[in-house]
Amino acid sequence: MAVAIRQGTKVWQRRDRAAQFAIWAAWLAGVAVLVVSWSFISEKTIWAFVLDAPQQAADLGVRMVPPDWGFIGALWRPMWDTINMATLGTVMGIVIAVPVAFCAARNTTPSAAIVRPIAMFIIVSSRSINSLIWALMLVTIIGPGVLAGILAIGLRSIGFCAKLLYEAIEEIDESQVDAVRATGASSPQVTAYGIVPQVMPAFAGISVFRWDINIRESTVLGLVGAGGIGLPLNSAITTLAWTQVSLILLVIIASVVLSEWISAKVRQAII
Repeated sequence: MAVAIRQGTKVWQRRDRAAQFAIWAAWLAGVAVLVVSWSFISEKTIWAFVLDAPQQAADLGVRMVPPDWGFIGALWRPMWDTINMATLGTVMGIVIAVPVAFCAARNTTPSAAIVRPIAMFIIVSSRSINSLIWALMLVTIIGPGVLAGILAIGLRSIGFCAKLLYEAIEEIDESQVDAVRATGASSPQVTAYGIVPQVMPAFAGISVFRWDINIRESTVLGLVGAGGIGLPLNSAITTLAWTQVSLILLVIIASVVLSEWISAKVRQAII
C-alpha cells in the first residue's frame, strides 16, 4: 500500500509509482517476448498446411473407421510387455529413489555439504530427461527391446519418486523421532520406528501414482524401439494401416483408464 497526497488530501493507493511502473515494464517485456516468439514461429510455419489441417484431419478420421477388430489378437503380447515395462520400471525407480531421498532430505542426509548435493543432482538429472530420450539412448547402447524400456522408465522414475519422498521426509514430526531416539535407539532403529511409519502413506501414494504415469509413458516407448504397444503402433502408422492405428489407440485408452481406476482405488485404500 502507498499513500499519495492530492490537493492536500491523502489518497490510498495499492502500489507506489515505482512499483506500478515496474509492473507495466514487466507486462511490456512479456508482450515483446510473445511478439518475437510468434514471429519466429510464423517464419517457420507453412500456413497453407495449417489452413488445410481440418480437412486432412477429417479425411484421416474417416480412414480410421471402423477399427480393424481382427487385429486385436496381435496386440495382447505387446500390451502385456507395456504393463511389464511400467511395473518393473516403477519398482526399479522406487528401489533407487528411497536411499536417494533419504540422502537428499535435510533431516536425514549423512552430509549436507557432500552427499545431499550429489543426491539432488541425481534427482534433477532424472527429472530433466524424458523417458523417450532415455529410451533412445538405451536402445542405442543395449539394443532394442523391452529391457531398454524398463531401464528408461526406471531412470525417469527415480527423480520423480525421490523428490516427492524427500519432501515428505522433511515434513515429518520431529517430536516422534526425538521420542524414539530418547529410548536409546540406534540410527537404523530411529529411521525404522521414527521416520518410516510417518512417510509410508506418502511412499505408497507416490509409488502408485508413478506406476499410473508409467503406464501412459510406456505406450510410446515402442516408437523408438523400446518394446511394448508402441511397436505395432509405429508399424501401423508407417504402413498407413489407419484402421489398425485406431484399434491400437482404443486399446491404449482402455489400458490407461483401467490403470487410472486401479491407482485411484489403491490411493483411496491407503488414505
